[in-house]
Amino acid sequence: MKVKSVSAAFTTEKVAEVRDFYVRHFGAKVTFDCGWYVNLEFGNPALTLQFMAVTQPEHRLSSSAGLIYNFMVEDVDAEYRRLTSEGLAVIVPLEDHPWGDRGFAVQDPNGITLYIYSERTPSEEFRQYYL
Repeated sequence: MKVKSVSAAFTTEKVAEVRDFYVRHFGAKVTFDCGWYVNLEFGNPALTLQFMAVTQPEHRLSSSAGLIYNFMVEDVDAEYRRLTSEGLAVIVPLEDHPWGDRGFAVQDPNGITLYIYSERTPSEEFRQYYL
């Protein structure tokens, strides 16, 4: 199999709310929106997230428990200031981590944890794990 792309669609009752959240706070570009399914693009090259309503018997509502989306950014401190000034509640404080990043976390309307970070030089202890 030659995989060209992989993406996951999160089923939710909040499609419009989630779309507006990512457009407003994360600069997402809406590339498809039929009301019950939305495709969002981020960055260049484009990375995508999809959110969809439960419309078929085989669909189940997704659980945000244990789900984390990681957003690597140029300047995590600037993003921290911007997102907190926009009223987003921080659930993991902004801090440096020995494995090689500086980051913090907020949540989207579904309760999905969004970890926003910038890369840093890892500590000696963690450098051995990089390939």
